[in-house]
Amino acid sequence: MKICFATNNPKKIEEVKAALGDSFEIVSLKDIGCSAELPETGDTLEHNAFQKAKYVKEHFGVDCFADDTGLEVDALEGEPGVYSGRYAGEPRSDERNIDLLLKNLENSSIRTARFKTVIALLLGDDEFKFEGVAEGEILKERTGNGGFGYDPVFSPKGYTQSFAELTMAEKNAISHRGKAVSELITFLSNI
Repeated sequence: MKICFATNNPKKIEEVKAALGDSFEIVSLKDIGCSAELPETGDTLEHNAFQKAKYVKEHFGVDCFADDTGLEVDALEGEPGVYSGRYAGEPRSDERNIDLLLKNLENSSIRTARFKTVIALLLGDDEFKFEGVAEGEILKERTGNGGFGYDPVFSPKGYTQSFAELTMAEKNAISHRGKAVSELITFLSNI
């Protein structure tokens, strides 16, 4: 089955392809000729995921799925949440986002946080939603060179390493996106 993953993030595509294996042909926005910045104007992860998927379906006529992910930090009352990608403003920068997060937490002993992913899938005229959550804590400094986004400062529950120190296979087995993709795979495998 050929399906578009509505993202411009090559690291996300790599993660999902690794999780899905050879059962599906995952194509990117670039592969379908979409160079537009997808809309993300919702105030929830679910709204943004469906907004992106619907844009691709309406403009390119292909079945697709889109995700939106947020980091929710307890000491910051759930921030950055839906604004995780643009936490430090435009232009988007993982480094500046992490810098701001660490600055905002420097006087806090509460480090608990979670990553949440919502995947919106559009197949034909039907809409489906899948979710995944990874609990953990925010480290005081960056560790590791892998992953992307907040991975160097997020340590999943039960681990001493950050997501950026885990292999892709290790991360996919426990991550928010990995859990949501697992739900997606189970669903697609039973079609």
